[in-house]
Amino acid sequence: MTPAERLNAISEQGLCIGCGLCRDLGATGEIEIARTPEGSLRPIPGPALTDATVDKVYALCPGTRMEGLPEELTAADTPVDLVWGPVRAVPKVHASDREVRFKGATGGALTALAIHLLESGRVDMVLHATADPENPSFGKRQVSRSRDDVLAGAGSRYGPTATLIDITDLLDRGERFAFIGTPCDVTALRNLATADDRVDTLCPIMLAPICGGFMETPAFARAVAENGLAFDRLTHVRYRGHGCPGPTRLEQDNGKVAEPTYLDFWGEDDSAWSLPWRCKICPDGIGEAADIVATDTWPGGAPTPKQASDHSLDPGSNGLIVRSERGAELVASAVAAGALTIESEEDVDALSLWQPHQVRRKQAAHARLQAIADSGRIAPVTRRLRLEEIAAVNPPEINARQRSGTAERIVVGKATEPTPRRG
Repeated sequence: MTPAERLNAISEQGLCIGCGLCRDLGATGEIEIARTPEGSLRPIPGPALTDATVDKVYALCPGTRMEGLPEELTAADTPVDLVWGPVRAVPKVHASDREVRFKGATGGALTALAIHLLESGRVDMVLHATADPENPSFGKRQVSRSRDDVLAGAGSRYGPTATLIDITDLLDRGERFAFIGTPCDVTALRNLATADDRVDTLCPIMLAPICGGFMETPAFARAVAENGLAFDRLTHVRYRGHGCPGPTRLEQDNGKVAEPTYLDFWGEDDSAWSLPWRCKICPDGIGEAADIVATDTWPGGAPTPKQASDHSLDPGSNGLIVRSERGAELVASAVAAGALTIESEEDVDALSLWQPHQVRRKQAAHARLQAIADSGRIAPVTRRLRLEEIAAVNPPEINARQRSGTAERIVVGKATEPTPRRG
């Protein structure tokens, strides 16, 4: 296979999430990140692409390698749950500032922590995602240096986002930064740290939301049409925030607006999301590589119809999975500074109540990855995620059903994408 064919295989086999990391793993022009006709962000090989660069991609891409919290960040006294991984604490919290809590996707916890990190001088900037003004359903990477910057990017982004597209340029600045990204984005940055010592030196904290995946662009366009708007005329998309969970706000170039409720637009679970293949087989939606992970706190994993339609009912609260000592220290500092308010101290049983679908995904992950290996395709390498141990306590029929179901989907083409090209 040529270097281009090897690189394309990651996308063609449905393993790319479009994080943008690979662009910086070679010389300028070897890999570009572009929007495809299908509405994804994918790497496009340049004519000078070398096998050496592709080797780096295979070693560091979060589509091919997923690992839990580095061993040096997991204190010896940290309890490790079979499903939820290292968990030092599970405080239920909200942003103390009412504006931050209102604009945040749930209780504003990650936004509050980002602002605290900047205002306390712990970091010079925060790298995170915000809405892409040119492609409103997409996200783009943002470097925030102030409260206003962070608030401008508050709220979830459920669209393709290349958060790490110029990470080498940011590292070259030599400034300390905090990172907020999806679990896969955090994994990508942790992977990069194994090849670039500057990551650990300059990035003292990594934060993530629990992730259920995102809706593919064609499905999102159909959902927009069902709400009476045209996808190619959108000027603004707000997925969540401005209440908990807040309406999905869609704005069109002629001023027309639709605000379906969270449940009306997304449904009560991710079965209607038309998830990318990579999200369906994800072994780590719970952010095991992050120092702190934020989650919704709705029993059963979704708001009630009343909560979804009347945003005055629930001002929003986050559960935090505190995984590392540095994460615990940050939460304590934010509470002491008045940035975060702790409502209660919870445990992993609460996590399973709030995120039952993540428990099911974790239980299914090993069998799904086995099916990928059985097919002769690229099988993501995992470490410190306990997937085999989880599978060992599953009923055998569950493992068999997940393995055969994944194999069937591969055979019929549901795990395959077109060769990436610019849209």
